[in-house]
Amino acid sequence: MNKHSIFIFLISCFLISCGAQQIKKQEQIFASNKTDKFNLVVENDSIRVIDDNFLLKNKVGNWEMYVSGSPAEIGAKMGMLSQDLYHFQESALFEKVENLIPNQNKQKFLFHFLQFYNRNLSNHVTDEYKEEIYHLAQFASNDYDYLSSKYKRCLFLHGAHDIGHAFQDLMLVGCTSFAVWNTKSVDKNLLVGRNFDFYVNDDFSKNKIIAFVKPDAGYPFVSITWAGMIGVTSGMNLEGITVTLNAGKSSIPMQSKTPISLIAREILQYAKNIDEAIAIAQSREVFVSESILVSSGNENKAVIIEMAPDKFGVYEQENANEIICSNHFQSEVFENDARNTEHKQKSHSNYRWDKVSESLNHFDELDFKDAISILRDTKGLNEAELGLGNEKALNQLYAHHSVVFKPSEKLFWVSSNPNQLAAFTAYDLDEVFNSERKFVPSSLMIDSLFVEEDAFIDSEAFKNFETFKTFDVYVDKKTANNEKISEDEISYYIKLNPEFWLVYFKIGKYYYLQNQFEKAQIYFEKALNKEVTTVYDIETINDYLQKIRKKLQ
Repeated sequence: MNKHSIFIFLISCFLISCGAQQIKKQEQIFASNKTDKFNLVVENDSIRVIDDNFLLKNKVGNWEMYVSGSPAEIGAKMGMLSQDLYHFQESALFEKVENLIPNQNKQKFLFHFLQFYNRNLSNHVTDEYKEEIYHLAQFASNDYDYLSSKYKRCLFLHGAHDIGHAFQDLMLVGCTSFAVWNTKSVDKNLLVGRNFDFYVNDDFSKNKIIAFVKPDAGYPFVSITWAGMIGVTSGMNLEGITVTLNAGKSSIPMQSKTPISLIAREILQYAKNIDEAIAIAQSREVFVSESILVSSGNENKAVIIEMAPDKFGVYEQENANEIICSNHFQSEVFENDARNTEHKQKSHSNYRWDKVSESLNHFDELDFKDAISILRDTKGLNEAELGLGNEKALNQLYAHHSVVFKPSEKLFWVSSNPNQLAAFTAYDLDEVFNSERKFVPSSLMIDSLFVEEDAFIDSEAFKNFETFKTFDVYVDKKTANNEKISEDEISYYIKLNPEFWLVYFKIGKYYYLQNQFEKAQIYFEKALNKEVTTVYDIETINDYLQKIRKKLQ
């Protein structure tokens, strides 16, 4: 190790140590606020109760949670009510890590890096949310304590959404959202739809939680989330403010700052109008680029707050009745931003923006069922066949959740598994947070607004796709290990998802690594004849074809 490397290493260790000491002091302070007074009553596998707070599984398989109190109380109640779900969620997330990094020593190294990277994270999280995270984290699994303390782990994982799209362009954050109002809405009132395409694995999406939170400070709100998470990716408050997150194109930042989900949480908890939402967002520093579509039922409009580490913009459609948000920025502030321009030109973000625009144009006026139909659509522009799972689709069949908000009436609809195809259940925030509502630990859904599952869920194509997801992993492992894949298996693989370009690309790559260049060329060319997701992907295929032509000369 040279002197420069030793110096970097020592400085890193010092910074990690400083951050660790700071976090340790926080843990000691938060631990002094005792929350062991709660009595958990487990009525059955599907209902848990703490006083007038509860967690239950509804008839479509989603979990509904109601919690109230101080930050410490909310965190502890969330953890106590959902402990088994929290453990399952951590297991699903770390299974992804273990698949990528099987060696435990390397996992520890990764967490040491994250400690360095997140050395100042706690400086960018409010004491209120740190305290809530601390008390929630006490119910985390013991299985991963070899990596770090529970509190530190939970704090770091609140930045997982940000870190995931900062370091790797995965199918983690290809989200789409839109809002319509005035003449574009059936009753002229605001309607917001969104798909949250944050995909870790199938297990991670199994236990959606519709969390109704009534904090001692601020406004009550709902968040569509998962166990172990206090941040917000999609939600609405009792003032009719909604937030939905959409990732943008980021450079790799030098250190973490405020996780975007906690900014969204702060907006829901403390903003009663769009100006207040903008002010809260502008007061925080972020470490990745992100769009927040904010809507207001009282103001009957929506805007997009666009945040980057070095820029801040607000996109608003003047004299319009709709707004669309995918994964690129639209405000004047980012008009000449080179990274954003390239992202629009080469990623799938602009394609999905165009698809939403095309879909909205099919309707003179939208109601909530029309919005759901748009979010469920697996086809491309002009009804093009994209292949199932293509990120060009609005419904990529990998979404964690899909939701439609009607903010003026405090109504919303949430998808159930699988993805957006199964039933949507409806809720009324005014009714949920009605102080005169009699406490009964039963589902809060409104049966009369229930939306049935999509017919596509029973199709052979969808059943094949469910098989495809498993077989796709099998093909990846065989290719990575340089193992043989039979011709019958290749034919079967194609049959499962015949319109998806990635199938042909992976077969081409397999044959390329097997030095069967003529076959590889055939499949790479077939891939180019399908709807390839991005320009980057097209460039990769052409690079392979160029190498093959040289080898075949």
